[in-house]
Formats: sequence, structure tokens, C-alpha cells
Amino acid sequence: MKKSVIVFAAALAAVLSLVSCGNSKYANDTHLAIEDGKTVVERYGQLQVIGTDLCDQNGNPVQLRGMSSHGLHWYGKYANKDVITWLRDDWNCQIWRAALYTGGQGGYVSNPALKERVTDSVEACIENGMYVLVDWHVLDEHDPLLYKNYAVEFFDEMSKKYGDKPNVIYEICNEPNGEKVTWSDNIKPYAETIIEVIRKNDPDNIIIVGTPVWSSQVMAPSSDPLKDGKNVMYTCHFYAGSHKAESRKNVVNALKAGTPIFVTEWGTTQASGDGGVYEKDTLEWIEFMKAHNISWANWSVNNKGEDSGILAFNADREAKGNWKDKDLSKDGKFIRRILRNELDMKTWKQEQKK
Repeated sequence: MKKSVIVFAAALAAVLSLVSCGNSKYANDTHLAIEDGKTVVERYGQLQVIGTDLCDQNGNPVQLRGMSSHGLHWYGKYANKDVITWLRDDWNCQIWRAALYTGGQGGYVSNPALKERVTDSVEACIENGMYVLVDWHVLDEHDPLLYKNYAVEFFDEMSKKYGDKPNVIYEICNEPNGEKVTWSDNIKPYAETIIEVIRKNDPDNIIIVGTPVWSSQVMAPSSDPLKDGKNVMYTCHFYAGSHKAESRKNVVNALKAGTPIFVTEWGTTQASGDGGVYEKDTLEWIEFMKAHNISWANWSVNNKGEDSGILAFNADREAKGNWKDKDLSKDGKFIRRILRNELDMKTWKQEQKK
């Protein structure tokens, strides 16, 4: 009898270990860009997906947190070593997202020189021991299949150049959108093509795939899975003023269905990028993502004066970093405190009473 109980317990433990990395507590993650003199990449190394968790090289669950650029064709000047280093050292950023718009006026398809902004970002992150999201920013063109040939060429080059660097994460399809753009007919066939291209050069680094309706329909992949889902995650985007409890419920359902989620873009505002900073709603999302071990990148580093930009209007026009309080917008001051582990819901509520 005892023997059968032991065997059953061992089998149960084995199953549970597959559900999340190492079956560890998420609370063990310190969320530090540098800890005991080691960068986040030195500590975490080659990332992997186990169950629905992003894990380090040893199978421990980790949550990456950091900032996204705005469109590199508009505010690419901030995608430089000085700014990225400042974000690591002062803001405690572990990850940087290089948002390469593909279509539209000034995007990569019409301006391939923008690739240099991506490589500048990757090189700076490698030097700083940070992770970097290489974001193929599908938006205006709606359907990722429209510029698939450009994406094949781009990700083939990126994966050949950086496939041996654990820093790199490939975000292959930012926000597919439009009534006629579906998971099965558009996003999935595109993703399977690009994943195959990347895996020929890079068998291990994480790949993130967008989901329908501006990366909000996170349940879609579970009903029609990709052929190769190893080390693949799926995108959820939200803006705290527009997406609330129902959106979080969708994420929970996706996780229960076995879909690993990475929030590669989110904002404190309405989906327009303006409408003010929704502090309480943002902190509800922050607590939710921490509880479910969901990594994130906040939108965005720019000085255009929109509410979702971290810089004050026209601040740091030379893009040198080293920002003072006066250089930051309300959003910037708020996000900086979150990233520096200085602000959570409990602290915020206490501050509201003063």
C-alpha cells in the first residue's frame, strides 16, 4: 500500500512540474536588473517556456519587466546605448522592446534603413546584459501575410546574426487586426512560416506570436495550435483605461488552456494613448501579471506629449537619458516607481489617504 502511494505521489509531482517551471513560488523573483553584481541575463541565461511559464536556464519561473520604444521611425533616437543603459541602471529595466513598424508611412518596408535602430537596440542590450524584444510591429497593414516576404528576410538575418545570444526574443507579429484577419487563416500560417525560418538559425530563443484583434483574443491559439510550439509564447496587449476585468478573465482562460502569455505592450492610459493615467486600474494589472508570472514591456519612450509617453513634452530632445524628475511625464514618474519596486497597490492606497 505504501509503495503504491509513493509511486502515485511521484507521478503527481512529475505532472505538476510540467505545469510550471520547477514548481517554484513566483514570489522568489526579485525583479532586479542587476543583483549581486550580475545582470539579468547573467543570472537567467537561456530562457525557456515550461507549461505556461517563462523560465530561466535552470527552470525557475521569471517575470521580465521593462520598456518599449515608440515607433523607431518616429522616436528611434531613444533606441541608443545611453538611454537603454539609463533605463537599466535608474529604472531597473530588465528588457527593452525595439518597435519596428513595418507598413504605413515611414515603416520598414519603405525605409529598410530602420533596421539599424533594431541592431543598435540589440547590441546595447547585449552589452548591458538585458533582454531585447525584436518587434515586427504589424499594425496599419492589418494582415501579417501582406509583408510576409519582408518578414522572412528580416528574421532570417536577425536570427543568423543573433541566434547564439540568449538576450534576443523575437516578437514576430505585433497587433494583427481587421475583421478579415483571423488566427487560422492569417496569423497561424504566417507564424509557422516565420518560426521555421528562425528555428533554422536559432533553435532556442523565445518567439512571441500576436493574437487577433490587436492582440486581445488570446484564446485563439488554443483551439488551433501551431505545429511547433516549443519556446513559443503569445501576445496580450492592454491599456488600463480601456481593458479591465473582462480582459484579465480572457488571459486566465488562455492560461488554463495552456497558452503561455507575454504582454509585449501595455499602457496606463486609454487605448488611444491619451485620456490620463489610470493608476488604480494599472496597479490591478501589475498585481495580476505578477501573480500569473506574465512578463511585460510598457509603452513607451517618447517625448511627443501623449499621456502614455514617459517623457514630458520635448524633454531630452538629444536622447541622452540621465533624466531628472522634471523630464518625466506623470506616466513616466508612475512607471519608474513600479519598475524600481517602489510602488504597489498597497503603497498606492496608503498614499491616497494622505
